[in-house]
Amino acid sequence: MRVLHLLKTSVGAQWALRQMRELVKLRIDVHVALPPGGPMVAACEAAGITVHRGQFDFPVTRPWVFGRVARDLRQLVREVQPDLIHSHFVGTTLTTRLALGATHETPRVFQVPGPLHLEHTFYRRAELGTAGKSDYWIGSCRWTHERYGRAGVPAERRFLSYYGSDLDSLQVTEAPTLREELSLLPTQRLIGMVAYFYAPRLWLGQSRGIKGHEDLVDAVALCVARGVDVVCVFVGGAWNGADEYEHRVREYANARLGARAIFLGTRPDVARIYRALDLAVHPSHSENVGGAAESLLIGVPTIATSVGGFPDVVVPGETGWLVPPRSPAALAGAITEALNDPAHARRMAAEGRRRAQRLLDVRENAREIAGIYRTILARRPGAPGLAA
Repeated sequence: MRVLHLLKTSVGAQWALRQMRELVKLRIDVHVALPPGGPMVAACEAAGITVHRGQFDFPVTRPWVFGRVARDLRQLVREVQPDLIHSHFVGTTLTTRLALGATHETPRVFQVPGPLHLEHTFYRRAELGTAGKSDYWIGSCRWTHERYGRAGVPAERRFLSYYGSDLDSLQVTEAPTLREELSLLPTQRLIGMVAYFYAPRLWLGQSRGIKGHEDLVDAVALCVARGVDVVCVFVGGAWNGADEYEHRVREYANARLGARAIFLGTRPDVARIYRALDLAVHPSHSENVGGAAESLLIGVPTIATSVGGFPDVVVPGETGWLVPPRSPAALAGAITEALNDPAHARRMAAEGRRRAQRLLDVRENAREIAGIYRTILARRPGAPGLAA
């Protein structure tokens, strides 16, 4: 079985790399098309994935180049002759459908990495309106899978499978030293947020960043006003040129929290940082399973917003706390509750770790994806038997 994967970036999308790497181990002939120059190119090649360099994201800001992009994609499909095309982004999905046409025989799977476009009527309809008889969807959280059902996608054309994690890579054996690095007092509680800075998208009506950095700043300020001795670390850098937005958030946090807000930038030791936290907070406005899966897999008490895929792993009263998005007051209440009862928080984190391990083992998720491939290919008229 030969499958062509489409990525719009060669810098991020580690979740897609993990999945493709496991599919190679399952003896699937994995090809990937992605832009040249980024570290993903070498990582894919090292994993035994055949790499094709090209940018097939839909050129929203340069629509006049779409003709060339479409020709390049059609040529790539002729060269690779995949049994199935697997797209991981809205833009690459739109390019594929428009370039090949609604009646193209090669099955096309859109594994949806996040629910953002589905939350807005115009973009949801634009995506669904380009689909043809060969198109299928894989929701990577329950919300996405169910939203496609409400939009009219029949059950036989939609599936559910998470983007899994490499569980072994999240095992941290060394003692956390972050508190010592930050010279925290023994009485101070340490909470943290791990996320890139995504600038607000004005065309979506956003006034704050989608990851909710400002909401957490406001929540921590409320906690401090109530007498909670807490310090908050922010891990991650600007995404896709959002340096000015990151600077604004830093200034806002400094004005509201002073030395209680610490920005660590992009770090290679995220798992070690998580281990040092009393509490991980994920205040996103829109999200897939996201960082909540990562913090729970490491066994850290976790608060998340009740959006997208977060409820798949964060079950209130069982594995963590869920609060409404864009509500610093509710977030502050959950932070205070979690810090006031650390034993209960750790018990829930342990249960959350077990739940996340069941749902998000990339090896099991890859087997699910391979099964979805076989199901789709078996539906083609006159489909031959497939060994993979």
